[in-house]
Amino acid sequence: MQRLKNKTAIVTGAGRGIGAAIARRLSLEGASVVIAEIDPSEGLKTAKRIEKETTNPVLFIPTDVSRPHSVQAMEEQTRLAFGTADILVNNAGVAVFREPLASTKQDWDRCMSVDIEGVWSCCRAVLPAMLEKRDGAIINIISNHAFSIIKSTFPYPVAKHALLGLTRSLALEYADRGISINAISPGYTDTQIAENEFARAENPAQARAETEAKQPPGRLCRPDEIAAIAAMLASEEARFMIGENIVIDGGVSLRMYE
Repeated sequence: MQRLKNKTAIVTGAGRGIGAAIARRLSLEGASVVIAEIDPSEGLKTAKRIEKETTNPVLFIPTDVSRPHSVQAMEEQTRLAFGTADILVNNAGVAVFREPLASTKQDWDRCMSVDIEGVWSCCRAVLPAMLEKRDGAIINIISNHAFSIIKSTFPYPVAKHALLGLTRSLALEYADRGISINAISPGYTDTQIAENEFARAENPAQARAETEAKQPPGRLCRPDEIAAIAAMLASEEARFMIGENIVIDGGVSLRMYE
């Protein structure tokens, strides 16, 4: 299915993990894809791999979403290569987990500069052109931390709660001008970051097994499952979805007292 043929998509933080899976799926759907990634080696490698597999154009543009000038340069390079963006997936993020009073101003600034300010910078960069043509889709990858709290993960859930508010505010503001803005909130996902976390445990296999046992389906979410939802939200099929937050966490957030 080529639901995104002749469309241009930007995916931030797409060098690996969820972002890479989304970039691949949007490319399979026919879009020309920009991988806006801070890590040059991961970004370039992923772009080449996806382009080879899908035969659709994939461009890596070095991007630090915490720096507005970097975001603006990325949008300008996208425009030169593929034209104005039709789809933006704000996937780049950092997990800063601290006990609140143990956190520093640097912790706060790092988390907010990427997880909320970086998203807003990317939205500001692409929205004018989307509004001019009265068409566009923005998808924010949030987390179930946007509506649930785990102790000692401060200030990450603060940023994610704010990002859900940003999603809903922008969605309502521009719904009557052809823009569809929504969010996806994944739970525990099987990425390299998760693998690294397990590897730090005394018994990595046991750490993974214990985490999987906490998930109602008995496994972690796969990045391609999140990518499938992103492709739907990016397509014309989802244009009547405004300000929604699709939770894909295996039912973890439905549980009480576990």
